[in-house]
Amino acid sequence: MSGLAILIPVALLMGLCGLGFFFWAMRNDQFEDLDGAAQRVLIDEEDEPS
Repeated sequence: MSGLAILIPVALLMGLCGLGFFFWAMRNDQFEDLDGAAQRVLIDEEDEPS
């Protein structure tokens, strides 16, 4: 029973931290261009010979 007294607050704190990081990412436009990253993998960039 004493283990639950530690694990429940730790789980709630971790959940709130995850939610906070999600909202931070939304506010800083981290999810704006999801298709661009997928398209950049397919683009073949040719290096110019030096």
